[in-house]
Amino acid sequence: MTRDEQIALVQRYFAAVDGEDLAELLATLTSDCVFTVETHGVRLEGHDGIAEMFRRLWSNHQAVLHHRFAYVCDPEGGRIAARFTVENTEHDGRLTHKSNCNFFEVKKGRFSAVAVYMTGANTLKDTE
Repeated sequence: MTRDEQIALVQRYFAAVDGEDLAELLATLTSDCVFTVETHGVRLEGHDGIAEMFRRLWSNHQAVLHHRFAYVCDPEGGRIAARFTVENTEHDGRLTHKSNCNFFEVKKGRFSAVAVYMTGANTLKDTE
């Protein structure tokens, strides 16, 4: 993938996250994708666990928004890093802001690994 294709894949992934479009989100991930939240000791493998995590994220918030992206691309190595701001709207209307970084590994046009580093509380909890 080129640099622009990598960035487009990250944008597609986050558009699906923000739009609560699980089918589109999973379409950006390999079936055996490893998803980690490095700052909170979470490790998930495959679509089922990842899907459940995102369902929880969406049910625990009125809305989620990822924006203000900066990218570091490594097309030859099949990797891309993204730094961004997260704005979660709580069910009571309060806003929670975070500064996060994700590190993605790309295989055959999809993410085979996603490593998340987030500030503050874990909004991608792996358990209730």
